[in-house]
Amino acid sequence: MSLHSLPLVALALLVPTLAQAQTQDPIASPASGEQTLEDRDDEIVVTAARTVLPPSALPLTIDIIDKQTLDQQMAIAGSTTDAVALLTPSFSPTRQKLSGSGETLRGRSPLYAINGIPQTTPMRDGSRDGFTIDGFFVDRVELIYGSNALQGVGGTGGIVNQVTVGAPRKEGLSGRVLVQGTADTGFHDDGLGGKLGGLLQYRAGRFDATIGGVYERRGAYYDGDGRRIGINLTQGETQDSQTTNGFARLGYAVSDTARLDLIASRYEMKGDGDYIALAGNRLTGIPTSAIRGDAPGKPAASRTESVALTFTDTDLAGGNLIAQIFFNRTHDTFGGEIAPIATFQDPALDPSGKLFDQSENRSRKLGAKFSYERALPGFEDLTATIGVDALTDKTEQRLIATNRVWVPPSSFRSLAPFAQANLKLFDGMLRLAGGARYENVEIRIDDYRTLASTTFVNADPSTYGGVAVSGGRPSFSDLLLNGGVIVEPVKGIRAYASYAEGFTVPDIGRITRSINRPGVDLDNFLDISPIISNNREIGFEVKRGPLDASATYFWSSSDKGQLLIARPDRIVEVQRQRVEIEGLELSLRVALPVEGLRVGVGYAHLKGRYDGDSANPDGIVDTDLDGVNISPDRLNLSASYARGRLAALVQTNFYLARSFHGKANPDPRNNFGGYTLTDASIRYDIGFGALSLSALNLFDTFYIDYSSDTRLPTDNLSFFAGRGRTLTLGWDYRF
Repeated sequence: MSLHSLPLVALALLVPTLAQAQTQDPIASPASGEQTLEDRDDEIVVTAARTVLPPSALPLTIDIIDKQTLDQQMAIAGSTTDAVALLTPSFSPTRQKLSGSGETLRGRSPLYAINGIPQTTPMRDGSRDGFTIDGFFVDRVELIYGSNALQGVGGTGGIVNQVTVGAPRKEGLSGRVLVQGTADTGFHDDGLGGKLGGLLQYRAGRFDATIGGVYERRGAYYDGDGRRIGINLTQGETQDSQTTNGFARLGYAVSDTARLDLIASRYEMKGDGDYIALAGNRLTGIPTSAIRGDAPGKPAASRTESVALTFTDTDLAGGNLIAQIFFNRTHDTFGGEIAPIATFQDPALDPSGKLFDQSENRSRKLGAKFSYERALPGFEDLTATIGVDALTDKTEQRLIATNRVWVPPSSFRSLAPFAQANLKLFDGMLRLAGGARYENVEIRIDDYRTLASTTFVNADPSTYGGVAVSGGRPSFSDLLLNGGVIVEPVKGIRAYASYAEGFTVPDIGRITRSINRPGVDLDNFLDISPIISNNREIGFEVKRGPLDASATYFWSSSDKGQLLIARPDRIVEVQRQRVEIEGLELSLRVALPVEGLRVGVGYAHLKGRYDGDSANPDGIVDTDLDGVNISPDRLNLSASYARGRLAALVQTNFYLARSFHGKANPDPRNNFGGYTLTDASIRYDIGFGALSLSALNLFDTFYIDYSSDTRLPTDNLSFFAGRGRTLTLGWDYRF
C-alpha cells in the first residue's frame, strides 16, 4: 500500500473526545469554569452553557476538546484556532495568518471567549480574537454550535470558549515544562522555530497559586513546492513572529463550597518585519511569496491584556452562584503600504499620492456576569437559572504615522438580564428547556469626519475631502428566545429539537469609516442596526458502548445579516442583506476490539444564500455566499491509538470543491477546486516526560488556501499557498 493511499483507509472522527467529565472538588468546583476533565460522561459540565446540567440535558450540539486532544493538535498546527479548525468540519479552514477575517462556524462568526469572557471587539472587529491566549494555558475548549445568546453579543455562529488551567489538585508544588522545535521539510534556516513554556502551581490548604509563561519564535513558512509563503503586511502574520504570554491565577476556598479566583493574562504576538511581499501570478498558478527586506512602518502585532475576578458557590441556599467582573484591553497594530491602496491618501498632506500610513485598533472592555441556578424547592425536577450580564466597550482605530482618526472613538454598552429553565419529566426520558434574554444596547459616537479618500472618485484629486458625519446615541433592544425538547428513551440515545436566537452588532467601524455621502445622522443610520439570527436545529445522538455517533441538521436565517465584501484594493467592507444558511453535520466514532484503537468519520455540508440585489433588496435569497462568508464542505477521517506509553494519530481532511452561483453573478474565478491534507503525530512516554513528533501536511501537498482561492481573483499579492510539510519535535514534562 502506498503512502498516498493511507488517507483513504484512515477512519476516525476528528471531533474531540467527548468521553471526559469534570470533578466537583470544592476547591475546583464546576461553577468556577476551570476544572480538569475526568472519565464520567454523566458529569460533564460545559461552563459556556451557563448551567451545571450535563450536555445530554441541553438541546444543543456541543463538543469538548480535552487537554490531551488540544495539546496533540496544537503540536501539529501551532495554535488553538488551528486545532479547532482541524477538528471541526463545519469550521472554516484557517488562513494561517494573524487575521481570522472570514473564518466562520456554520457560516457565521463564532464568539471567542476565555472563561466566558468575550474576546471580540464589537465596535470594530479586528479579527484577532483567535489569538488572545496561548493554548499552553488552556485546559479545554468548549464548542457550542449555532446562533445563541448564552454569552451575549457575538455568538451568531456559535461559541468557542477556552477554559484556562484549573487550580492544582494536590498539596505542594506541581507544574509543567514544554520544549518544542519546528522546521519545514527542507530545514531552511529561516524556517526554524521553537517554543518554551513553563507552569508552576502551588497549593496549601485553601490557598493555591498558578504562574506561567510562554515564549514562541516562528520562522518563515514554506509551501509544498519549497517556496517561501507570502507575507500579508497589512493584516499580519503568524510566521516570522515572536509570541509571549504571561499567565497567573490566585485562588482561595472561602468555604467547602465557595471559592474566589483572580486570573490575569498578557498575550502579545509581534511580527519581526524581516520580509516583504513578492507578487505571484494567479493565471499561471504561482502563489504570492516573500523576499527579505525591511517592511515599511511598524510590523503588524496584537496584544491582549485581561484580568478577571470570579466568586463561585456551589451550594448557596441550595443553588449554584457565579459572579464575575473582568477587564480586557486589546491593542492591534496593522501593517501599512503605500500602493496600491489609496485609502490613506490625502493631497493636503502629500500631493504626490505616496503618503504612507498604517492603522491600529485600541479597545477596552469592562464587564460583569452574574448567574444563580438551582432546582425549585418542592419541585426538584425543574431547574431554573437567572442572571444578568453587563458590558462596556470603548474602541477607536487611528492612523499611526499621521495621527488621523479612521474609526471614530465609539462606545458600546450592553445590559442583558436572562432566565433559563429545564424541566425533567418521566425520570429524564423527556426534558423541556427554554429561556429568554433581554438585550439592551446603546452605541455612542461623537461627530467626526471621514478620511479624505472616502469620497475619492475616478482618480480625480479634486474629489478628495471626506464627509462630515453627525454622531449619535442609537440604541437597540430585543427579547431573544430559545427553547427545545430532548427525548432520551434509553440511556445514551437521545434526540432533540431546538430554536435559538443570536444577537450581535455588525462591524460598525467598517461602516462608519466608509460613509461617503454628506448629511448622515448616525441616530437614523439603519446600517448599524443589530444582526438577529435564528437557529433551528434537530439532532440525534448515540453514545453507548464502543459507539459514538451523531447527526444534526440546522437552518439559520437573519433578515439583515452581515456580508464581508472584498474590494479589489483588499479593503473588506460590510453589506447588510438577508442571509439563510442550512447544513448537515454527521459524525461517527467507534472503539475497535483492538485495545486503544479508535476509528471514525466526520462530515459537514453547508449551503448559504443571500439577497444578491444590493441596490433594491427584496428579501429573496438568490445568490450563494462566497468563500469569504462560508466554509467548504468537509470530510474528516482519522485513526488514533493509545495504549500504555504510546499514543499515535493519523488524520485526513478532505476540503471539497465548491462553485458559487446566483443573481449577483459571482466571479467564476473564485470557485474552489478543493484539496486534501493529512497530518500525523506520535508520542511516547520516556519516564522523564514524553517525546512527541508531529507532522502537518504529511505528504507535503501543494495547495492554495481556501480564503485566497475564493476571493480577489485579480490580486497577485493575496494569492497565498498553504504550509507544506512541517515537523514539530517536542518534550513535555509534568511533575
